[in-house]
Amino acid sequence: MPWKEVSTMSQREAFMRAYRQGEMSMSELCRAFGISRKTGYKWCQRFAVHGVAGLSDQSRRPHSSPCQTAPEMEQHVVALRQQHPAWGGRKLKRRLEVLGYSAVPAASTITDILRRHDLLDASQSHKHRAFQRFEMAQPNELWQMDFKGHFPLGNGQACHPLTVLDDHARFLVGLRACANQTTETVQGHLTDLFRQYGLPQRMLMDNGSPWGDKQDNPYTRLTVWLLWLEVAISHGRPYHPQTQGKDERLHRTLKAEVLALTTLDNFTHCQSAFACWRTVYNEQRPHEALDLDVPSSRYQPSPRPFPEQLPDLVYLPGDAIRKVDGKGHISFRNRSLHIGKGFAGLPVGLRPDDLTDGVFHVYFHHTCVRQLDLRTVQ
Repeated sequence: MPWKEVSTMSQREAFMRAYRQGEMSMSELCRAFGISRKTGYKWCQRFAVHGVAGLSDQSRRPHSSPCQTAPEMEQHVVALRQQHPAWGGRKLKRRLEVLGYSAVPAASTITDILRRHDLLDASQSHKHRAFQRFEMAQPNELWQMDFKGHFPLGNGQACHPLTVLDDHARFLVGLRACANQTTETVQGHLTDLFRQYGLPQRMLMDNGSPWGDKQDNPYTRLTVWLLWLEVAISHGRPYHPQTQGKDERLHRTLKAEVLALTTLDNFTHCQSAFACWRTVYNEQRPHEALDLDVPSSRYQPSPRPFPEQLPDLVYLPGDAIRKVDGKGHISFRNRSLHIGKGFAGLPVGLRPDDLTDGVFHVYFHHTCVRQLDLRTVQ
């Protein structure tokens, strides 16, 4: 039973004085003070060891904490977080395990450590949402490509980061610091990547330049080059960046882990920083969508090598072959038909529809790029 409300210390001291007089038994004494015999013996024992000081309330904190994180491990957590300021508890835990540390604490404990050391920004926690994910079954089935929004370098020039991401493995195939977004620049970087990693089956892009032409058709000089290499083309829905969600998420990570932390002086400095971070992203940074594995563990180069010379364009014997002029038109059956400026100077094949007279499918190499209905064209 608890002590009566007067003064806890004065009651305990009065209890001990009465006990030392020896005029009452322990049972009688405890009944008189309204406490249990167990409590009475406890205070007698404390008084015998510590005197009056032993009658004060003791800390309830345990004398030992066998589950407490060792100071050395806490230092490793803090050091790794300082090295990667955007990583959370789960990523830090997996990386420490990969580095060979033993007795790595739970992710929630690591989060508590970060909070104690003022390494968490509470205002950012609401931004971390779970995403509904899909992915290709194998590496190189689909690469996503996009430019992240440009940013200024220290010398005043604008940098346009070009990112190429494997959909299955989340492997960052390429991260290049570009001075512009021209066809020549992108084609040059893609050529380097194709030589190193081979050709993907398909590439997904948005509808902007240089891989989309809203005023003409989906095919630009760059995407026609990809079709010639037998790389299929997909475009995201206009005004729906979530179609390229993995690449968009990559851009957020790039901003948080590189662009927000340092000023990049020039293109050489920028590309060097990009190359270092790309290694971390692919080989060290645990990825939530991969059960905290790293992208390099899921990726392997494509078995389709890059041809140093473009292959011959192939058409069927029954195709009507026409050369596209500089304005993107062909002449067929006394009509001028628009095909697209991206095909200028190149031959296309018109193949009649099997079911409908007057309808033709326009092929470039192995890909049908357009359908023409001569019944509606004057």
